[in-house]
Amino acid sequence: AQNSSEMPETITSRDAARFPIVASCTLLGLYLFFKIFSQEYINLLLSMYFFVLGILALSHTISPMMNRFFPTSFPNKQYQLLFTQGSGDSKEEIVNYEFDTKDLVCLALSSVVGVWYLLRKHWIANNLFGLAFSLNGVELLHLNNVSTGCILLGGLFIYDVFWVFGTNVMVTVAKSFEAPIKLVFPQDLLEKGLEADNFAMLGLGDIVIPGIFIALLLRFDISLKKNTHTYFYTSFVAYIFGLGLTIFIMHIFKHAQPALLYLVPACIGFPLLVALAKGEVTEMFSYESSAEILPHTPRLTHFPTVSGSPASLADSMQQKLSCPRRRRQQSPSAM
Repeated sequence: AQNSSEMPETITSRDAARFPIVASCTLLGLYLFFKIFSQEYINLLLSMYFFVLGILALSHTISPMMNRFFPTSFPNKQYQLLFTQGSGDSKEEIVNYEFDTKDLVCLALSSVVGVWYLLRKHWIANNLFGLAFSLNGVELLHLNNVSTGCILLGGLFIYDVFWVFGTNVMVTVAKSFEAPIKLVFPQDLLEKGLEADNFAMLGLGDIVIPGIFIALLLRFDISLKKNTHTYFYTSFVAYIFGLGLTIFIMHIFKHAQPALLYLVPACIGFPLLVALAKGEVTEMFSYESSAEILPHTPRLTHFPTVSGSPASLADSMQQKLSCPRRRRQQSPSAM
């Protein structure tokens, strides 16, 4: 059997209902931390933590793309990192990780970005790490049905509005937290170029949460077997519309805006209107995400039977999954 860490994490309706409460406690805890302890030391610790995580996330993200640039003659050696506990029949694997030379090249490139981020805290390095975290988040977190998605988005809609408009907690934490948990967009880019220092921010949660809902709608599109991606494109356009509206309102009122206030109604409302027009509302809400495989889509569940080799991902997809592996029943498809 595969290690549970290899499987995508499915969010149930109970998880979705609890998520805003857990997120609120975490946010308030961080706010109190920044109020009580020295901001400098907290950010130093967080920088080191996200430095390591960012390198691993970015390496995993770029490895399928980098595989196209390696020549066929590239000497690609296989390695295995094995760490066990005990001996004989009671021996237990703690770390079992396979990788190859291509993985090491991707890790080296990601480390360059990591060092750049650590030394300069440059906004480009921050955004590269932020995008890598977002892509990994959408790939690892899965909604099993539209109802669960509505519960999750609805709960976080209230969470976002309360913590941005009701208190100064969200804005204070976002500004104090020097870690790639947000994308930053320089507003003085034309004046100062790459050295811009006046930023607008977008939290990664505003990307990942709608992202896993849009991924669910893509799987629903494929389950209809009509060779169209109507719901995916509708929700994707809705996301862009919601984000544009957020930026517009922010500039009009000159105040931080909870992005989910605009993204949630757009990402749920637009596909729902399409479903009403097509008479597929029942199908949409009765759909349960299962183990359909999205074409040409990297899937974490197709890593080797160990904790995972990112670079082997592209090879396994090219082979059209010709070597079947044991899979947990009813595991959702990965994005």
